[in-house]
Amino acid sequence: MILPTETVYGLAADASNPLAVARIFEAKGRPRFNPLIAHVPGRGEAAEIARFDARAKALADAFWPGPLTIVAPVRDEKAVCDLARAGLSTVAVRAPGHAKARELISRFGKPVVAPSANRSGRPSPTTFADAVEETGPGAGAWLDGGDCQVGLESTVVAVLDDAVRLLRPGTVTRHELEAVVGPLASAEGHAGRSPGRLATHYAPDAPVRLEAEGFVDGEAYLAFGSDAPDGPHVWNLSPSGDLREAAANLFRMLREADRTGPTGIAVAPVPHEGLGEALNDRLKRAAGHVG
Repeated sequence: MILPTETVYGLAADASNPLAVARIFEAKGRPRFNPLIAHVPGRGEAAEIARFDARAKALADAFWPGPLTIVAPVRDEKAVCDLARAGLSTVAVRAPGHAKARELISRFGKPVVAPSANRSGRPSPTTFADAVEETGPGAGAWLDGGDCQVGLESTVVAVLDDAVRLLRPGTVTRHELEAVVGPLASAEGHAGRSPGRLATHYAPDAPVRLEAEGFVDGEAYLAFGSDAPDGPHVWNLSPSGDLREAAANLFRMLREADRTGPTGIAVAPVPHEGLGEALNDRLKRAAGHVG
């Protein structure tokens, strides 16, 4: 089913049911080596399917419910099937912050996988209409939860082998994580345990040009800040230069710009500090610049 969360809309199914999970992969056209996130009501339910050490518990207490996914050793392999875990000995788990998602998952009584409700590699949907347009025909039910407030997929951290590693940046920033668990270890060799790490991901149909100070004829332009040019093919991620506003607008504006049929989409420079790390990660993948 189409499921709203505070990050992006998801395409949800019973995490324990391989056939249901397979239907998600088919609807999205998603590579099956890419693991899915199991969504649960809270830390207690997470600890039933994953082995949480003291640091994982501290992260969950600090940021749940909310946009943080924790990758930990799997405890219950049946609760999150092998296909959902991409055959790994770890499981990715999160407690979403959206009230409707939490209510549905609590009533269902089992973990729910809910990857973004877009075709694989496309920009994630942050509105109900975009989610239905992308994968609605492959869903058996649809739940409208309004526009997503965060607009970027969750931060993903791995808590394994006595170390905490940032696998995917998001709105829970590196600085916020380190304030809870101390310095983060290198993520080298662990990226495959996280969803959303393909080199080309979140991509519109039009090619994306980054760090653009302006645009040329035929291009759409995603601006950032108060000095943006005017024009029918200009979208401003945040006129005030607010990174959270830019994150909430990014995928929607990428989609709107792409629908105009441009020769390309030029994107203004976005600061790299704080939440800018996550924004630039998504933009680089949309442009196919991350290997």
